[in-house]
Amino acid sequence: MRKQPARSARTVTMWVAAFTLVAGSAVLPAREPAAFSNPISAFFARTEQPLRQYRAFRRMHAADEKGNHEGWMEAWTELKDGRFSYEVVSERGSDMVRGRVLKAVLEREAELVNSGNTDKGELTADNYEFSEAGRDSDGSHVVEIKPKRKDVLLVDGRAVLNDGGELVRVEGRLAKNPSFWTSLVSIVRRYARIGGVRVPVATETTAKVKFVGASQLEMTYDYQSINGRPVAVTEMRTAAHARIAAR
Repeated sequence: MRKQPARSARTVTMWVAAFTLVAGSAVLPAREPAAFSNPISAFFARTEQPLRQYRAFRRMHAADEKGNHEGWMEAWTELKDGRFSYEVVSERGSDMVRGRVLKAVLEREAELVNSGNTDKGELTADNYEFSEAGRDSDGSHVVEIKPKRKDVLLVDGRAVLNDGGELVRVEGRLAKNPSFWTSLVSIVRRYARIGGVRVPVATETTAKVKFVGASQLEMTYDYQSINGRPVAVTEMRTAAHARIAAR
C-alpha cells in the first residue's frame, strides 16, 4: 500500500507532461509576417488581420481509455494588453485531472503567452517547411508541414485548406515526445475566421502514456469578442459548424 502514492504521483507527472504542451495550439496574439520566395511559405506568411484581444468561453475534457481518470472544466479566457488570463466557472470529475491536467493547460498557456514566446509554435516558415500534397478526399487542398527542429510545440503532419484558401485544420504528431513516458502524441486543431481573424475553435489531442494507456484531451472555444468587437451570431454559427466537423 505504501507504493500507491508514488505510482499515483508518477501518473500525474506523465499526464501533465502529455497535455500541458498543447498550449502550443492556444489562441495566440499575431505577429507581423516576413516575406518568403517559396509560394507555399508565402501563403502561410501572408498578412492577416492581427489578433490583439479576445474573450472566449473554453470547454475542456480529459480522460484515459480505461476510465480511471476523467475531468471537465469550463473557463472564461481572455487576451488583453498582451496578457492571457482565465477564470474557471465550473469543473467536475477527478480532482487530479481538473487540477493537474486541465488547470495546468491553462497555466501553461498563460506562461507561454505572457512570456512573449508564442512565436515558437506558430505556423510560419521560421518553424516549418511547406510543400504541396495534393487534395484530400473531400477536395480540400493539403499542404505538408515539416518542422525545422525537434520541439514539443511543433506538429509533423499537414495543413488543410478549403477552396477559398482558408486554413480549416492542422493535424499530425508532435515533432518531439514531451517525455520518456509519453509517445504517439497526435493533435488535430480546427480553425474558423471570426471577426476577420483566423482563430482555433477546437483542439483534440491523444497520447499514449506508459502505465496509463491512451489518453485524450479535448477543448472547444466560443468567442464572445475579438479585437474589442462582439462576435456576431452568424460568426458563432460558422465556428459551431467547424466544431461539429470535429465530431
